[in-house]
Amino acid sequence: MSNNRRLFWSIVDKIEALINSGMYPPGSRLPPERELAETFNVSRPTIREAIIALEVRVKVVVKTGSGVYVLKQVKQSDSPEKVNAFEVTQARALIEGEIAAIAATTINEDELNRLHQTLVDMEKGNSVEAADKEFHYIIANATRNNAMILSVKNLWDLRSSTPQIIEDYDSVCSADNSKTLSEHKAIYQALKSGDATKARSAMHKHFNRLINALFDAAESRALAEITRKNNEKRGLYSIPNTTSSIG
Repeated sequence: MSNNRRLFWSIVDKIEALINSGMYPPGSRLPPERELAETFNVSRPTIREAIIALEVRVKVVVKTGSGVYVLKQVKQSDSPEKVNAFEVTQARALIEGEIAAIAATTINEDELNRLHQTLVDMEKGNSVEAADKEFHYIIANATRNNAMILSVKNLWDLRSSTPQIIEDYDSVCSADNSKTLSEHKAIYQALKSGDATKARSAMHKHFNRLINALFDAAESRALAEITRKNNEKRGLYSIPNTTSSIG
């Protein structure tokens, strides 16, 4: 991430934190652009971009000729989508990391062979999602712990519980099959060697990469939306458009 983008998002996060803290309650107006630029020691264009990002996040609304106003924040409990892709992935990392560690000491030869077959299927591009799912299920079943097996099933079901989670996962999984395959191979080798520490670490690395990919995808979508809004406003306030409408 470039320094400019890192600075831009840091300002977004700082203003959002102030809103969440109650310094700027719902209905209140944010300080003028110039004042915010001085407060955070950044340029006014950076503040402008940050405000648009906060609009995309539904934190503020810009009222032309009046200012930027803070919107009422929707509580998580009020939302029909109580779980997001990041939460699902973090939970899977924690739970499946320990499952992999246990499975390293309990997995049998037949399960290792089936596990290897999922790698072959993924490499050939045969039903990649099904092979991915089977890979994780085999490892969970190898623990001989029904609670852990059920946990993995429930977490996998959450992957398709809302349109947003499905979209988030599709945006990264379909593009990173080679990386997923490489990570699965590392997990498989750790399980085959019976090394619980390596199995846990390999599983954590797998999900850590997925979480970062989800953040990258979310950031790309946010920036695309910001660009779209900027283009709309650029057209609205451009001098040729303004003068033509007057004429």
